[in-house]
Amino acid sequence: MKVSKDRILTTHVGSLPRPQDVVDVLFAQDRGEAIDEAQFETVVGNAVNETVRKQVEAGLDIIDDGEMSKISYATYIRHRLTGFEGDSSRPTPKDLDDFPEYRDRLVKAGHSATYKRPVCKGPIAVKNLEPVKHDIARLKKALQQATDKEGFMNAVSPGTIAVFQPNEYYPSHETYLEALATAMREEYEMIANSGLILSIDCPDLAMGRHSRFKNLTDEEFLRYAELQVEALNHALANVPADRVRMHVCWGNYEGSHVDDMDCRRIFPIVLKAKPMGYLIEGANPRHEHEWEAWQTIKLPDDKVLIPGVVGANSNYVEHPEVVAQRLIRYANIVGKERVIAGSDCGFGTFAGFGSVFPPFCWMKMKAMAEGARLASSRLWGKAASN
Repeated sequence: MKVSKDRILTTHVGSLPRPQDVVDVLFAQDRGEAIDEAQFETVVGNAVNETVRKQVEAGLDIIDDGEMSKISYATYIRHRLTGFEGDSSRPTPKDLDDFPEYRDRLVKAGHSATYKRPVCKGPIAVKNLEPVKHDIARLKKALQQATDKEGFMNAVSPGTIAVFQPNEYYPSHETYLEALATAMREEYEMIANSGLILSIDCPDLAMGRHSRFKNLTDEEFLRYAELQVEALNHALANVPADRVRMHVCWGNYEGSHVDDMDCRRIFPIVLKAKPMGYLIEGANPRHEHEWEAWQTIKLPDDKVLIPGVVGANSNYVEHPEVVAQRLIRYANIVGKERVIAGSDCGFGTFAGFGSVFPPFCWMKMKAMAEGARLASSRLWGKAASN
């Protein structure tokens, strides 16, 4: 992983707005329709090239493919692993369930995904790694025109697969996680060995509390979180820590979030995970104050913090001064060399949906890059290099 030397670097969580032709082909694939592979490659490949170009233009340092080939960050795995069938119910977060009229309004407005969330009904095993190979090849080809940029690629954590794809086959949550971790190991290692940074999506460690595990006590949920971190570490056994980062969030949806668990209960467990980098929320109104938590929670010396300094579900475009202020708060606690600017969450949670109007997404990215330059000049006491 690139780390700060004389300035604050910039990145984001992963998903980015997908063009309509990509949305169309992904939903056709999800419905099981016959897909022309050459057309799929052309449509997705063009989208990857364009999203890489836009990230470079916005001034980001660590960039990805925007998850163009995936219908969502959690359910894409049904095309790569065995054991998943059919569809399942969509458990909504507790803060939305408490206000069904508002929940139903969000669903009507398209905030609830219509793609399949399959059920685990058989043994989990690797089915097809070709999509991973194609994802890597597309991104690396696009990165050839951006030689000073570092590339990363997202993959879902075992715990998040378990949160979104309910288990009806394995005798326990623990054995389900073990099977998922073993199967996902190959995808993780393939990405890390390609030269790209592996970025693991882990909303199971925070959002899972008020969604799939909303009927548990806090203590019961935290025990599950421990198991999920253990499963992730098992899957990453052969991946060096400095080749991987992870994203933890409370859900990229526009709700009250009053049931989000306090980060001070979650982060001590998260810090047991192997990845070197931690992407966390830090820009939205419910979690912006949590920069203070790092005054009492010690970030290990070999870890890097990647706080969200721009929101991913509000169309307000942050002022660069706001971005700079947020970065400086973290830098003053954990050290300026161990802070990278990021987003709260992805901007394209699933194909065809994103709370942020696509042009505003890129305006936010540019504001983040400018804010990082401002913060760098103040932290290092000189004009930051690019």
